[in-house]
Amino acid sequence: MSNDHGKQDLPDQGLGEIARHFVSARQHGQSLPDFPGTIPEDLVTAYQVQDQAIALWDDQVVGWKVGYIAAERRDVSGDDRLLGPIFSRQLWNATGGTVEIPVFVGGFGAVEAEYVIQLQEDAPADKLQWTPEEAEALAAKLFIGVEVASSPLATINKLGPRVVVSDFGNNNGLVLGPEIPDWTRLDDADLRAETRIEGEVVGTGGATLLPGGLRTAYAFALGRSAQRGRPLKAGDLIASGNATGIHDIAVGQQALIRFVGYGDITCKAIAAG
Repeated sequence: MSNDHGKQDLPDQGLGEIARHFVSARQHGQSLPDFPGTIPEDLVTAYQVQDQAIALWDDQVVGWKVGYIAAERRDVSGDDRLLGPIFSRQLWNATGGTVEIPVFVGGFGAVEAEYVIQLQEDAPADKLQWTPEEAEALAAKLFIGVEVASSPLATINKLGPRVVVSDFGNNNGLVLGPEIPDWTRLDDADLRAETRIEGEVVGTGGATLLPGGLRTAYAFALGRSAQRGRPLKAGDLIASGNATGIHDIAVGQQALIRFVGYGDITCKAIAAG
């Protein structure tokens, strides 16, 4: 995929205009009635939109969310996952109390239980392909967390992965919880989670719900980031994918995400903007 970080506009393709519409809507907490332009024809082009939007967003990227792409929605790249940026001002530490999370009124809003990897060393910039075993060998810590999956565009997931990639991977923040010590000694089956919305169980699972497992998601993030010219560095975070499903949440609702043996994270949705 392109190593271009999208610093320049691409007016002939309208990519810069798409990025500007999404960024403006996010900055003002507004919803969008439709995709703002022509949907990119492939993931390469969608990442160019994302790169331009990152350049327009006045904040530092501190990590990446990983999302799964169903087989019938993949393109010629063959990617079974996608990436979206996590920004420093949208990274919140779980305090043991209730964390307020912003979702777009009139857009899409959901919470996802996440196992979050934090690199402890730089990944080699020239290594473009990773196996799960190679990824596990790269020093990292593991934390529990909650992704705020929200976009100004209500139909973002229905429209598919090229639209998701175009709008920051449908990410609007990450809540970071306690560390899971010695995670490389654990099997995915040891990592179990449950999500409740307004007290009702809406999803159960854990790391076994991640297709190919936690280490496969880690490997994808390392490889695709390097191929994009954004090799991961020490301190970068990877939210590895939804571990109990994608659960809609509306302003005023409360979510409790329980990671069995490792802690709970409680969130309350507020209006973005």
